[in-house]
Amino acid sequence: MTTRVPDTTPGPVEMMFAADEASRGLGIELLEHGEGTAVLRMTVTASQVNGHRIAHGGYLFLLADTAFACACNSHGPVTVAAGADVEFVAPAYEGDVLVATARERIRFGRSGVYDVSVVRGDDVIAEFRGRSRTLRARTEEP
Repeated sequence: MTTRVPDTTPGPVEMMFAADEASRGLGIELLEHGEGTAVLRMTVTASQVNGHRIAHGGYLFLLADTAFACACNSHGPVTVAAGADVEFVAPAYEGDVLVATARERIRFGRSGVYDVSVVRGDDVIAEFRGRSRTLRARTEEP
């Protein structure tokens, strides 16, 4: 009888997220990921609210951008943001648990388009659209 040992080698998303100290330092957790998708979670802390006592938009953007990065890097080659837009739909508050779900819309050539919804339970907090660009492999010669 042959026993198969599951492959536990980290893939591109796990490797990228493990090296992402900015996102992990804010308490962002990678919950799920697959080809062109990712789901991340973050709890809004006291240090992430602004003078109006609502979550600072920069932190909401960062959560969505991290989900986008995980989704667009799921294919393997190093992929970065070429641009992104966010629509803030509702405020988030200290203690809110936010979930960002990224989905690939289309990939073409070295480019892609991804949508990310940030929710608190059933309430939409923000909608994000990211445009990606896969980097060319670096060569030894200039």
